[in-house]
Amino acid sequence: MLITINPCPKPRMTRSDKWNTRDVVMRYRSFCDELRLKIPNYTVPDEIKIIFHVPMPPSWSLKHQTSMIGKPHQQRPDIDNYLKAYLDALCTEDSHVWNAHAIKLWSRVGAIEICTVKSD
Repeated sequence: MLITINPCPKPRMTRSDKWNTRDVVMRYRSFCDELRLKIPNYTVPDEIKIIFHVPMPPSWSLKHQTSMIGKPHQQRPDIDNYLKAYLDALCTEDSHVWNAHAIKLWSRVGAIEICTVKSD
């Protein structure tokens, strides 16, 4: 399943974020709401493989963008923050997830690809 949405990492939140409106927290909350709307009634399986397609900066040249499509995204934000944001947006309790394989790649358009994992 491919969801066209810009992946957003989960920010480190403070107690004041409940009433304070920091931009990074507001973007994260907006991402969670949009993700829930795009895949309603979706239950996260116990085992997941997820690919985060991170959009390239528009400041990059077309030649550089073309050369980076599908290459590993090896800079911040960290992959665990993307995974935390995804799980927290879709699960009230994510302790049932025992196997998670996550990848982040450069892409022209942001997306989250959820792949099925076949158990032996």
